[in-house]
Amino acid sequence: MSDWKQRLTRDLEPVLREADPRARISAYHNMPYAIFHYPPEEEIPLRGELALLRTRLEQIGKRVTTISLADCLADALVAEGLTTDRIASAEKRTGTEKMVDTIHMVISRRRPLDDLVAARIPEQADPARDIVFIVRAGSLFPFYRTSSLLEQLKGKLEVPAVLFYPGELDGVAGLKFMGVLEPEHNYRPKIF
Repeated sequence: MSDWKQRLTRDLEPVLREADPRARISAYHNMPYAIFHYPPEEEIPLRGELALLRTRLEQIGKRVTTISLADCLADALVAEGLTTDRIASAEKRTGTEKMVDTIHMVISRRRPLDDLVAARIPEQADPARDIVFIVRAGSLFPFYRTSSLLEQLKGKLEVPAVLFYPGELDGVAGLKFMGVLEPEHNYRPKIF
């Protein structure tokens, strides 16, 4: 069994099964979420394991909401009139760096990603019953670092949540997004 599968079932799942996972998922009461890192090339196998984990949690009475950051990104771009063709055309005219900056601006300021994520959390969510899986973070590469998202979700998310992070652990609290970008060491949530 791979390291990430062991951490998923041995370390994270028992916490999520608790009556109220918030105390063990985070040291901060206003940040009831954690990060689960996995190798980016394991994205498809991870999705399969998350479907199984979701089923196991639902069998004990939990309600699992999966929020796709790819869907959030797509919704933000569509709302701004940025179709795939339009983005590709603009990239040819202005270059990749300008296109990356534009998409970053859209999900940072015009259609903030944290608002899009918060809007997908069920109304009347109960911390003892609800769990949120935030998936497809790789779709944000190279436009947006997830450390920003987690800081901005502070106070907007009251139920236990896990960001599934494609990247490498660097030290105790550092993560290297997609295994490519320089490690970010300012993650405060617990890293599984």
